[in-house]
Amino acid sequence: MLWSEKLNCVVFYFVGIWCVCCLITNVSGSIHEYKNEAFYPKSNAFFFHGGSEGLYASKLLHSPDASSPDKPLKGKSFIRFETVTFVRPKESASKQNEMQTITGMVEAIILEVKERERIGGSFLKTDVLCCTNNLSKEGSCSVGEVIIHKDPENHEWPRRIKAFFQGTNEETQISEEVEIERTGMYYLYFMYCDPQLKGTMIKGRTVWKNPDGYLPGKMAPLMTFFGLMSLAYLVLGLAWFLRFVQLWKDIIQLHYYITGVIALGMCEVAIWYFEYANFNSTGSRPMGITLWAVTFTSVKKTVSRLLLLAVSMGYGVVRPTLGGLTFKVVFLGLVYFVASEALEIFENLGNINDFSGKAKLFFVLPVTVLDVCFILWIFSSLSRTLEKLQMRRNLAKLELYRKFTNALAACVLLSIAWIGFELYFNATDPLNELWQIAWIIPAFWAVLAFILLVVICALWAPSRNPTRYAYSEEMGDDFDEETVSLTSSGIKNVEMAANLGEDLEEDKRE
Repeated sequence: MLWSEKLNCVVFYFVGIWCVCCLITNVSGSIHEYKNEAFYPKSNAFFFHGGSEGLYASKLLHSPDASSPDKPLKGKSFIRFETVTFVRPKESASKQNEMQTITGMVEAIILEVKERERIGGSFLKTDVLCCTNNLSKEGSCSVGEVIIHKDPENHEWPRRIKAFFQGTNEETQISEEVEIERTGMYYLYFMYCDPQLKGTMIKGRTVWKNPDGYLPGKMAPLMTFFGLMSLAYLVLGLAWFLRFVQLWKDIIQLHYYITGVIALGMCEVAIWYFEYANFNSTGSRPMGITLWAVTFTSVKKTVSRLLLLAVSMGYGVVRPTLGGLTFKVVFLGLVYFVASEALEIFENLGNINDFSGKAKLFFVLPVTVLDVCFILWIFSSLSRTLEKLQMRRNLAKLELYRKFTNALAACVLLSIAWIGFELYFNATDPLNELWQIAWIIPAFWAVLAFILLVVICALWAPSRNPTRYAYSEEMGDDFDEETVSLTSSGIKNVEMAANLGEDLEEDKRE
């Protein structure tokens, strides 16, 4: 495949991802909006999933000052229904008697994930969700309602909120606030049992709040984490900058690239901190801010991998430039940026529940393949660089690259082990029951990238003796394998020509 065709493939992939981004109109967060969405049949009921979040228990319970819906009291945790409206079809409403008080009912059910078996007739050894005449005769439930087996320790949970249609009205609403008194992963379901309500739509929104803000429980520790990471990058940046200024006369080109990666890392963690802080105060994630955050993450990941590849190739140490490999390196970086940006947008701007497993694989697989390509290229380049340094017996540079290789190998092994842990974690926790520790998964990768950057800064720190690791023309460091092979073949050709000349002279003498 020609390079132009490969570039066209990358552009096509990027355009496809951009189209997906344009289809994302709402970013999932602690404010769940419903825009005329339909219920779907499930068992003998009609069901709609209203959202799920990890919520911590309120620090202040039942405060008399918490009645204002616009200014919720700090320290309070709740789920608030803000004009959640149910709209039934006109045909259904017209069949009712306008003199009747109740002509239809929709239920909102809030439960902890550990209480999910209490919804439906599983405890009655049946698969139905709505109470039937036979079950009602047994005294187990009321006809037309969702079957709920109450918690014997807390008879209010799972929580049921009813909304009734009156007469021939087409709409009914729920405007209520449910305070959270226990820490857990909460689910919200909207359900109705009356077949005459088929085609009913839901609109409005629910607001989910934790004691310290609107940030979902499984994301709340990340705001503190990125705040600490901002301080860590600031300390690293100051230490590197002071060393950089102190020894600016001995700076090599590689030091500028390391400085760029540090700057990108500082911007990345700072933007993520402010993104989470904004999310915590407003309850939603504006696409603009989040898009900047994911773009900085993609750029930093791409530049970091290119830096590792360049260092592994011996750039600035064994060879002054990358030579003919520059275009290949840049092209791989461009492809990786596009794939990484797509994955970050999918994970942070899209509602993953709206996508199938195949759609997720479409975003994850390219990044995984490209990461493997980077790893293979990096270690193959390191092998050649170590071989060159060993042949030239440059002990200082050889020791430097051995330390770098050991650190990089340790990071790769740790990454593989962590990927295995992630797969096990996701497989054993499909309902987010371990939501309180889920934040450590993205935090691990940020810490690992920071540690690897610190290692590079320590090994390639500006020094008064730059010849310790800088490229030196006198040492012949720019000779690569191609040059050596060409030189050796040229010497062999000269020797063959000389021997042939000697044979011809001997023939003439004879």
